[in-house]
Amino acid sequence: MKPNFNEMNTPDLRAYVLEHRHDDEAIRILFSRRSNGMHVIQYPPICTPEGEPIKENIRIMEEAIRQRAEEDRS
Repeated sequence: MKPNFNEMNTPDLRAYVLEHRHDDEAIRILFSRRSNGMHVIQYPPICTPEGEPIKENIRIMEEAIRQRAEEDRS
């Protein structure tokens, strides 16, 4: 039996989603909790419409991931 996601607090729901990454319902509810004041970074596409990788955009995202991992560690 699934938990009631609407009654879960956000940290518990986040932990549940990390353990149940294929539970679309839980993911939708977690994403719906995003507040309007949250900072969202949009990155450029990693491929062209034809499917060709865009090396510079991949580099930009890899650097952002490295920076975020360092922030999370500290």
